[in-house]
Amino acid sequence: MKKINVLLTIVLMVILFSCSTQPAIKTPVAEKIPQELFNKRTDNYFWMRLSDEQKNASKPDERTIKVLDYLNKENEYSKEVMKNTEGLQKTLYDEIVGRIKKDDESVPYFENGYFYYNKYSVGNEYPVYYRKKGTLTAPEEILLDINKLAAGKSYCSVISLRVSRDNKILTYGVDYVSRRRYTLNFLDIQSGSLLTDKIENTTGQTVWAADNKTVFYVTKDNKTLRSSKIFKHRLGTPAEKDLLVYNEADETFSVSLSETKSRKYILINSTQTLASETRFLDASRPDTEFKVFEPRKVNHEYNIDHVGNEFYIRTNSDSASNFKLMKTAEGKTEKAYWKEVIPHSSDVLLENFELFDNWIVAEERIKGLNNLRIINKKVGSEHNINFGEEAYTAAININPNSNTDLLRYSYSSLTTPNSVIDYNMVTKEKKVMKEDTVLGGFNKDNYESKRLWAKAADSTLVPVSIVYKKGFIQDGKAPLLLYAYGSYGASTDPGFRSTILSLLDRGFVYGLAHIRGGSEMGRYWYEDGKLLKKRNTFTDFNDCAQYLVNEKYTSSDNLFAMGASAGGLLMGAILNLRPDLYKGVVAAVPFVDVVTTMLDETIPLTTSEWDEWGDPRKKEYYDYMLSYSPYDQVKPVNYPNIIVTTGYWDSQVQYWEPAKWVAKLRDIKTDKNKLIMDCNMTAGHGGASGRFERYRITALEYAFILDLAGITK
Repeated sequence: MKKINVLLTIVLMVILFSCSTQPAIKTPVAEKIPQELFNKRTDNYFWMRLSDEQKNASKPDERTIKVLDYLNKENEYSKEVMKNTEGLQKTLYDEIVGRIKKDDESVPYFENGYFYYNKYSVGNEYPVYYRKKGTLTAPEEILLDINKLAAGKSYCSVISLRVSRDNKILTYGVDYVSRRRYTLNFLDIQSGSLLTDKIENTTGQTVWAADNKTVFYVTKDNKTLRSSKIFKHRLGTPAEKDLLVYNEADETFSVSLSETKSRKYILINSTQTLASETRFLDASRPDTEFKVFEPRKVNHEYNIDHVGNEFYIRTNSDSASNFKLMKTAEGKTEKAYWKEVIPHSSDVLLENFELFDNWIVAEERIKGLNNLRIINKKVGSEHNINFGEEAYTAAININPNSNTDLLRYSYSSLTTPNSVIDYNMVTKEKKVMKEDTVLGGFNKDNYESKRLWAKAADSTLVPVSIVYKKGFIQDGKAPLLLYAYGSYGASTDPGFRSTILSLLDRGFVYGLAHIRGGSEMGRYWYEDGKLLKKRNTFTDFNDCAQYLVNEKYTSSDNLFAMGASAGGLLMGAILNLRPDLYKGVVAAVPFVDVVTTMLDETIPLTTSEWDEWGDPRKKEYYDYMLSYSPYDQVKPVNYPNIIVTTGYWDSQVQYWEPAKWVAKLRDIKTDKNKLIMDCNMTAGHGGASGRFERYRITALEYAFILDLAGITK
C-alpha cells in the first residue's frame, strides 16, 4: 500500500511539475506568405496589412478575420506573459492616477470679453469647458461637457473649440475612432442645442470670419489622410454646397488654418519639411480671395503674425538656418520689403515669437535649453527671464491679447511640476498662477536632476538630462530608463513627468538623451540627424547609453530604453546596432518598416515625409534607408527583452508595422528573452482617450521593466 502511495505521489508530482512548466498559452507564430516588393525585396508578413475599407466593413472578409485573430493571439500571449505582474500593474496604475488631482481646474484666460477655462471632476475622464463674462465673479456658463459626448464610446477625442466673434456659436471637432478624422459640430451656446450644420472628414480646425456666419475648415484626403483642402461654410447651408477656396495640389505639402494675433487676418499655411507658404485674407471680407504672402521656394520656411499695422515674419531666408525675425507693413508683403527685427544667430535658434503692442517675446533655444527674450519695441531694450534651474523647459502660453504688459508662460523641470506663470515685462515680477498639484506625498526636494554631456563617436557632445531620488549611489548598480525621440526637429525637453516618480521611488534613474534629429542645439542638430545623416540619431543614443554605463549611473544589465513613434524607429535601430547594451526596450507605436512605408504613397503621411527620411525611389536613399530600417535589419542574434505597443486604428504608424516586426523578430532572433506586443483594438497613435485610462499602458510598460529589474512591488 505504501508503494502504491509513493508511486501515486510521484505520478502526481510529475503531472504537477509538467503543468507548471508548460506555458498556458503558445507563443504566436505568424504564417509566412512571401510577397515580392520593390527591388525584389520579400516580405513574409505583408498579409497583415488591412485597408480602411476592410477595417470598417460591416462583415469582415477572410483576410481581416485572419489578421484580427493574430492580433488577438498576441494580446492574449502578452497578458499571459505579464500575468505575474498584474498586481504590480494595478499598484503602478493606482499610484500614477493617485498623483493626479481629480477636481482640477485650468488657469482662466481672457479673450473677447470672456474668461475661458476647463475643469475636471471626481469620477470623470474628460474635462468640462466653461466661460464667465467680463469678470471671474460672473455666473459660470457651460460651453461643452466632453463626458457627455464620450458616454458609451470606447474612444472620444474632442479638439479645437472655437467661439464665433459674437460669442454665440461654438465649433468643435470630435473623433470616435482614433483615426484623426474629425466631424465638425456647431453648438448654440445659449440654448445648448446643436445646429443642423455638421461636416465630416476634417482636421477639426476652424476659423471664424468677422461676420459670424462664415467658417473656414480643412478636409482630409480619404485615403492618405493628408490635409489638403480648405472650404468655406455658411451657417445653415448643407456641407455639400461649401465652397472650395484652396486645394493644395503638391502632395508633399499639407495645409492648416490659423488667424493673426490681431484677428484681422485669416491664414492658410501650406507646409512641408523644407518649405512653407502662407496665404492671408481680411477676416472682415470672407468672400474675397486669399493672397499669397510670399511665394514658396525650396529651403525657405516662414510663418507670420500681425499686430497693429505690421506683419512679423519668422524666416530662414538668406542662409538664416536658425531663423530670424523680420517685419513689413501691410500691403508690402514681398520679401524685398522685409526689415530685420531679430538678426540670425549661429548659436541661438529662434523657435517661436509672441507679439504685443509694446513688446516682442522671442522663444529661443540656447545650448539645448529654452530661453524667453523680452524685447521692448519702443526703446529697443531687452532682457531674458531667469529660470534658476540647471535643466528645465519653458514656453509661451496662451496670450490672446496684445494690449498688455503681462506675458503668460509655462514652466517645469524634471523636479518641478508644470506651472503657469504671469510675468510683468515692465517690473520683471513673476506671479505663479498655478503649479500642478502632485498628490501622494510628492516633495520636489526629494529629487535631484543633472545635465550631462556624452561624447558621440564623431566627438560631438550630446546633452543628457537625468533625474533620480536623492540618496542615489553612483556605483553602476542602479536601473536606468533612457528615453529619446530625435526626429522632425522636435526637441525633447526636460519637463516634469509625474509618471516617472513610480520609477524614481523604486531606485531608478530616468534620463533624456537629446540626440541629433531634434533641434536642441540648433537647426544644424536637426540637419545632422535626417536624410543621409539619420544614423547619427541612432549612434548618438547608443553613445549616450554607453556613457551612462561608463560613468556608473547604471550597467548594461540594468539599462532600459524607451521611444515612441519615430522614437520607436530609434528603438528598433539601436537594437540592431547594439543588442548587447540593454536589458530591455519599450518600443511604443514604432515606425519600423521604413522602406516599405516610404515607398507607398497611399499610406498617410508618406509623401510629406520624403524630405525627412528620403525618397526610396531614388537608389541613394533606398540603400541608406534599407541599411537602418529595423524591420529589414532583423538579425539572428540575441536581442534584449522587448515590449511593443500599438493601436489598431493608428493613422500615423499603421499597426501592421510593429506587428510584422514582432513576427519577424520571433522567427529570426536566437534568444529566449521576452518579446510581447500589446495592440489596443479601440485606439490609435495617442493611445486610449480619457484622463486616466491612458495610464494603463504606462503601468504595463513600467511593470515590464520593473519585473526585469527584479522589482516586484
